[in-house]
Formats: sequence, structure tokens, C-alpha cells
Amino acid sequence: MRRRLFPRVRRLFPRVRVLPHAKVLLYALLAWPFALTGMALVLAGLLAGGILAVTALGPWLIALTVRGAAGLGVAQRALSRGLLGVEIEEPVRPQAGGLLGWRRTALTDRAGWRAVGWAFAAPLLALPAVLAVTVGYAYGILFLLHPLLKHVNFSTVRGSDGTERRVSLELFGVQMDSWPRWPAVVALGVLLLAVAPWLVRRALVPYGTVLRALLGPGAADRRIRTLEETRAQAVEDAAATLRRIERDLHDGTQVRLVGLGMHLTMIRELVTDGADKEQVLAVVERARSHAKQAVVDLRHLVKGIHPPVLDQGLDAALATLAADSPLAVTVRVGITERPSPALESIAYFCAAELLANAAKHSGAGAVEVEVAAEAGRLRLEVRDDGCGGAVVGAGSGLSGLLGRIRAVDGTLECDSPAGGPTVIAVVLPFR
Repeated sequence: MRRRLFPRVRRLFPRVRVLPHAKVLLYALLAWPFALTGMALVLAGLLAGGILAVTALGPWLIALTVRGAAGLGVAQRALSRGLLGVEIEEPVRPQAGGLLGWRRTALTDRAGWRAVGWAFAAPLLALPAVLAVTVGYAYGILFLLHPLLKHVNFSTVRGSDGTERRVSLELFGVQMDSWPRWPAVVALGVLLLAVAPWLVRRALVPYGTVLRALLGPGAADRRIRTLEETRAQAVEDAAATLRRIERDLHDGTQVRLVGLGMHLTMIRELVTDGADKEQVLAVVERARSHAKQAVVDLRHLVKGIHPPVLDQGLDAALATLAADSPLAVTVRVGITERPSPALESIAYFCAAELLANAAKHSGAGAVEVEVAAEAGRLRLEVRDDGCGGAVVGAGSGLSGLLGRIRAVDGTLECDSPAGGPTVIAVVLPFR
């Protein structure tokens, strides 16, 4: 049952760990009183600030209340992290100097006002979890122990004929204390206890959804953070590319050209000294070899910056990659409008990296590469029949791809179950 219960929670909380249900139960019990306390404090602060708004004290009380709600949000994130293992990013907080600047930023802090909204929404959202605990556990235990409790927990009912009878449990007018009815009550208690973990987790789903939406960073904050990260990644990639070019030129082409110059000097000296033809030809051959190797190095260097085959289009470039791969690669390109050069370059290098990964790590025998345009986006999909198990992160090549495509607002999708197949899709905005 655990595998069926957790996927929904993992979709809402990508970093959630499977924890003992005792922690989830404790969280469900603490969430509601914590939410009620927070709502009472925030409501009292806002009411006091509103009443005193005509004075100088009112705005200060409202600002303090907003910051207090943000502080309650910090405690709520810590509670979720400690009991559920859920990591909720801290929202971006504005910085200001001076008391008046602090008050102004507090009153205009979007994250703070979202925390205020959470303070009012939390009691309502936490109530289903309390009800699930009550129904699943409290009533489950009472029903399970009904054969024992019916002897101490009962009421006396006097009939019209003066007789008295003890009633412990009555459902829809049917007394459940006698045989063979009380086993049905016990069975119901066992059923409630069995489904109680499922009920509690399901009841916490809307609570967790709104929790992440209001206490985490907003869409604009996430966008700004992503742009900052991609800008830093782009700067680092550019610096790394320049260092690689400088290293390749210094250790490769420059050495070849220096050797070529030395051999040309030797040829001049041999001709001046009247050396025989065989000596001159031997030095000429070595000089020609250095020149040829320098041209090869330069071609490799240019190809690493911008493959010349891309000038003929993405389909021709991918066909060249497929021909050079040690695997059997099938390429299908279904785009009618040619992407921008930058987009073609990113798609080409992503395909090259994915084909290299498939050849080195997957154990695959065949690879399919498909490029399509859909809903204003370019989708590059690479599928292999290997062993699977590819993950994004942990120093893998997919992490480098993710940094490259995020610079243009692209996304990376990886589906690689153990045993395969592996399907990796790069989605780029078609502009």
C-alpha cells in the first residue's frame, strides 16, 4: 500500500522522504492548534493596527503583524521539515535600512502578506487532517475495543413496560452490543485503523499544496532566482570556454606552429649550407606534418565552438552525429521552420552529450533521436534501449545539460527506470 500512497505526496513535495507514519500523525495533530494560534495572533494584530490606523502607531502595528506572520511561516516551514522531511524554499525578503525603511518594506513585502493569507487559511486547511485522525484512529480504537468498553461505557434505557436495558452503541436505531452484531463493530474498527494512514495523508494534500504556494517563494521570486542562477551559469560557462580555447591553442596549435617555424628555419639553414636533397626533404616532411596537425587541431577547436555542419541545418548536424556514433542511431527531424542559430547550437550539443552518455554508460544497442516543434517549443528526445538508471545530478553529464538549457528557459525531462528504456527530452522555447 505504501507505494500507492506516497506518489501524490512526492509530486507535491519533490524532496519529501518516506518517514514513519508517527511523524505524519504528529504533524496532523499539531497543525490545527498551531494554525489557530497563528490566526488569532495575526487577526488581533491587524485589528489593533486597523483601529489605530488614524494614529502613528497603527502602521507600526500592521508592519509588526506582517513580520510576525512571516516569522510564523518560518516556524511552519521548520515544522514541515522536521516532521515531514519537506524542504520549502525561503522566499526572497526585501532589505532596507533605518526604522522607516523597515516599516515600508514590511508593509509592501509580498511574501509577508502571503504569510498573513496563510495564517487565515491554515485553520480551515488543517481541519480535514484532524477529522481524519478522529475518524481513523479515535473511532477505530473505540470500535476495536467495543467488546470491553460496552461493560463500562453504557447508558440505561427504561422501556415503556418498566424494564431497563443497557445500551453502549447504537447505529441508525440498531443496537450493536449483542451477538452477532458486535463483531461487525470490531471489524469496522480494524478497517478504520487500516485506512487511517491513507486518510491522514490524503487530508494533508490540500494543506501541503497551499503551504508551498503561500510560504514558499512566489512565481516572480522563483523567476528572478532562476535568472540569477542561469546568468551566473552562463558567465561561468563562457569563462570555462575561454579557458579551454586558450589551453587548446597553447598546448596544441601553438606548439605545432612553433615546431613548424623551427623546421622552416632548419630548411633555410640546410639549403644555405648546401645539404643534400634527402636531408632537406626529411625536414620538409616533418614541417608538413606539423602544419597538417595544426590544421586538424584548429578544426577540432572550431568544431567545439560552432560546428560548421550546423550551417547546413539541424537535421544535417544530427545526421553527422549519428554517423560518428558507435551505436545504431535513428534520426527523425520534424520541423518546418528553422530555429535560431543559438537554439540549433544548444540542441546539437545536447544531442552530442546524450549520445555520448548512451554510448558510455547505458549499454544500449540502438538509439532514437527525434526533433519536433510543438506549441511554440522545440523538443529534442533521445531514447535508448539500455539498462536505465540515469539521474539528473550527482555530478552526471545531465547536470551540465540542465545548466546549458536553463539559460534559454528550457527544461530537461528524464525518464529512466531500472532496466530501461531511458527517455531524455530537452524542451527549448522556439524563438
